[in-house]
Amino acid sequence: MKTILDIDHVNAFCRHTHVELPSHHVGPLAGLSFGAKDIFDITGYPTGFGSPDWLNSHPSATQTAPAIEMLIQSGASLVGKTHTDELTYSLLGMNAHYGTPINSAAPLRIPGGSSSGSAAAVAANLVDFAIGSDTGGSVRAPASFCGIYGLRPTHGRISLKNTRPLAKSFDTVGWFAREPKILLQVGEVLLREKAVSQMHSRAPFEPFFLEEAWDLIDPLLARRVKAQLLKISFLSSSQSLSIHPYDLADWASTFRIIQGAEIWVEHGAWATKHIEQMGPGVKERFNAASNISLSELNTALQQQLAIKQCLETIFSHKRVLIVPTAANLPPLLNSTSAEFDRFRGDSFRLLCIAGLAGLPQINLPLIKIDDVPFGVSIIGAAHTDIELLQLACSL
Repeated sequence: MKTILDIDHVNAFCRHTHVELPSHHVGPLAGLSFGAKDIFDITGYPTGFGSPDWLNSHPSATQTAPAIEMLIQSGASLVGKTHTDELTYSLLGMNAHYGTPINSAAPLRIPGGSSSGSAAAVAANLVDFAIGSDTGGSVRAPASFCGIYGLRPTHGRISLKNTRPLAKSFDTVGWFAREPKILLQVGEVLLREKAVSQMHSRAPFEPFFLEEAWDLIDPLLARRVKAQLLKISFLSSSQSLSIHPYDLADWASTFRIIQGAEIWVEHGAWATKHIEQMGPGVKERFNAASNISLSELNTALQQQLAIKQCLETIFSHKRVLIVPTAANLPPLLNSTSAEFDRFRGDSFRLLCIAGLAGLPQINLPLIKIDDVPFGVSIIGAAHTDIELLQLACSL
């Protein structure tokens, strides 16, 4: 009998931790298939975490992650586990051990990570939806690069029990779909919240272009994208908003310090024993994380409080922020290490915004530039996840 591995032409699914869980439940997701990033535990099966060393040094799981159970009980069938960047500690989708999933929307370009396999599987029409995780952009970036919908929910809305952590202050369960209606259906299950009819919905959002975010991308690209966005009725009246005197480069630095410190606390002891076997980039980031001082961390935590207060003021009204999901089109696969590092650094300034305040953010595949996807995101106030999903459907 054929499995997803027999038809996976984009290297989205894991052979080393393959598992299928057909659903026999009748529910809102009945008949839908999904893939799950190889960080979610499933009873009796190993969790690979994108690392051969991790796979070989940890036993099989004894409990299934709640997110998986909720989807199965709602009628969806798991067809396999999907590739992730090593220990989920990257944004590119390139795993030195298991290869790079193919971005069907732009095969010469990276798929984005760390939820690379989940995004690639959805983009290639291998599954109806897929789940991943987002700490520093690991759902939003691959959704942008692969031209699909992707949601990072409000931090803490969905249980991460029996799921491999990276940095717990920022880790979230996220998901992808080609159709906004399916993204919403999955959201109703995972968020345990029903969408209300438009007749009974709250007051509409007021959209604002975040100036500092749009200033990060090439001016010509910004003008091209905004011109297309302004043709959409919801966005046609968008105003501009600034976070001056704050700077997104400082916000990104704050995020990196807190994230790195938490990663080292979580995985430092294990990483010390296996660091020489780690792939390029991941090894260097672990080394950097090991050198973050307590003083740096305390300063960053104070800065985070000020950033949260700034964003709470912005979202105290019924506002949403419209931002580019990443700093440019997805890089070409043959880009240099320096080009990848520059792209990652620039994009992190955009991706850190929602993470620092635990806000929901949805990538919308509305724009193509020279036939390559360019994702635009909407960031909303905490716990407006369902409303953002409904907004995506209306667009």
